[in-house]
Amino acid sequence: MTSLHIESWMYTIGQLFLIPTLLAIALLFFYSLFAFGQFAMAHVQRKKQRLNASAAHSSAYPLLRWASRHPGASPDERDLAAHRLLEVPRVATRVTPMLGLVATMIPMGPALKSISSGDIAAVADNLAVAFSAVILALIASALTYWIVSVRRRWLAEEIVWLQQNAPIAAPALAPGAVAPTSHAGVSA
Repeated sequence: MTSLHIESWMYTIGQLFLIPTLLAIALLFFYSLFAFGQFAMAHVQRKKQRLNASAAHSSAYPLLRWASRHPGASPDERDLAAHRLLEVPRVATRVTPMLGLVATMIPMGPALKSISSGDIAAVADNLAVAFSAVILALIASALTYWIVSVRRRWLAEEIVWLQQNAPIAAPALAPGAVAPTSHAGVSA
């Protein structure tokens, strides 16, 4: 196989990813708008209802709600639950810009080919797709990044409140055993 065949094959394969990449960006963009709506509602609820024991039933305090369903959870289990609560928006924050770059680069091949043939309209069409995709991807990523940053602080506040107000039941110890004194660090 000559290098020309490899280049042609890679170009063709790369072009196949344009539509799936654009669809993924569109889905992540709509997810970021949905997540922003949830975030705004949680912010309003958190302003109305302060962090306390009754907040365990509020959707604005997801870790307290989780902890109320898992009363014997250890600090490490709470920390893991906090990480799980942030997982989808964190992945969206990181993946969306990468997809934006892919969606920018794929149309550049046809745009460059169009330049060589003098078809300026095709160049403009391809660049419009490239720039539109990266703009939507960056907006989606910025929204989810902001949401993750604030929610990380909210979850840290909930973890601290749980440590101060909901002590974990100590496991039964064998006679003469010494209770462990170390406490796992908490990071959301």
